[in-house]
This record gives sequence, C-alpha cells and structure tokens, in this order.
Amino acid sequence: MSISATAACRPEFQLKNLTTNESLYAASLNEYHRRHWDNAITGFEKLTTDLPARDSLLPRSYWYLASSHQHQDEFLLAAQSFSRLVESFPDDSLADDAALEAARSYSRLWRKPQLDPSYGETALASYNTLIGLYPTSPLIPTAQKEIADLENKFAIKDYDAGMYYFRRKAYDSGMIYFKNVLAKYATSPTARDAALRLVESYKANRYRDDASELCTQLRQRYPGDSGVNKVCTGVPNTVTVTAKADSAKADTTGVPPIKPPPPTS
Repeated sequence: MSISATAACRPEFQLKNLTTNESLYAASLNEYHRRHWDNAITGFEKLTTDLPARDSLLPRSYWYLASSHQHQDEFLLAAQSFSRLVESFPDDSLADDAALEAARSYSRLWRKPQLDPSYGETALASYNTLIGLYPTSPLIPTAQKEIADLENKFAIKDYDAGMYYFRRKAYDSGMIYFKNVLAKYATSPTARDAALRLVESYKANRYRDDASELCTQLRQRYPGDSGVNKVCTGVPNTVTVTAKADSAKADTTGVPPIKPPPPTS
C-alpha cells in the first residue's frame, strides 16, 4: 500500500469522539506534535471556551492554540491568544514566555518600515508589558534586543520620510524627521545616517551653529568615521567646557548618544 493511501486511511480528528476535556486536550496535543495545525487549533480553541477558569489546562490550551496559529503564519490570532494567557494568568509559569511571543507575533505583522506602523507600536507595548510585569524574567535581555531591532525599524521609517523631502531640497521639512530619529531612537544604527543628513540640511540652509554643534557630537561619537569626516569637512567644532572634556576622559564607558538638536526657529 502506498504512503498516500495509508495516510488517507488514518482516523480523522473528531471532536465528537472526545467526550472529556482531558481526552480532548491529550488528542489536541498529539495533533500539535504531529504538526497537524488545523486540528490542534480546532481542539485547543474548544478547550479555551469549555475549560473552567481555574483549570490548569486552560493556560496551556491558550499557549498551544497561539503556537499553532504561529505555525500557520496567523500572527494576529497568535498574538491575541498569547495576550489572553498573560491577561488571564499573569502568575502562570508560561506568562512571561507568552508576553514575549505576543510581541513577536505583532512585530511580524509589521513586515516593512514603510507600512503602517500600528502593529509595530502594539509589539513595542507588548515588549514593555513583559519588562513591566516580569522584570526578573530571564527573557528580558532577549526582549531588549528585539526592542532595539524594532525601534530601528521606526527610525528607518522616519529616516525614509526625511529623505523624501531631502531629495527635493525641502530641507526644513526633512529636518523634522531626522530630528525625530535622534530624539526617539538615538542609539539605533539609523541615528548616524539621520545625523549626517541633518548636518547636510543645516549646511544647505546655512544654519552654521547647528551644524557645528552636531558635527562636534558626531566627531566624538564616531572618531575617524569617513562619512562623518566627509560631511563635516570645513565645519568647526563648538567650544567645549573643560569640565566636560575632563569628565569624558575619565569615563571609559563610551560616548553618550547624540543629543537631539533643538527645534530650528
């Protein structure tokens, strides 16, 4: 008998044959491990409506329901089920894991920085829920790294918007977005590029003091950087306060993020 014929003879997953919550859970978990995601979703979804609120199987049912949706690339449904676990069972051992997976599912829904960032904002809120509710969780370093990646997508979105105006020589409009990158996402990889375009915008508009101040910060943060050297050629450093200079020499932790420039009058 062929493999396909054998598979066709396999008994189907039938809810009507599973008369107790325990048998339905066991059968649904078996379908999950066999990667039969549709059957697992059907079973665990029924369990989330049938199980008593205090049943220990309920948070696990939410977990496997959400995970099955993830495997189907149904990230919104996955995020909602993970979030339901956190909201309903905040003290469960799976709660911090569920908070992280909810954030990840929302983040996957924001596929490109150029698209509507609503899901990205919801993902960021979910990451912050994890950090706020479970500050001692071993998942916190992972969440912080993924927050940084997510914030860089926000930075790219603002940077691209600024570049739209920059290319059209509408420098004042572009500066709004470049400044926003520096104000909100100063430690992101995109911050350097935003700062360079901001210097070029200052130079184009002859905002010499602003260009000087920003180039001073860039030279301190990115010493020897060829892009900084090129953009800031001919732009003098601002006068530094001796106390700040002495403090910088004593501090071995590195140069702080670029300070957001003040609004241009």
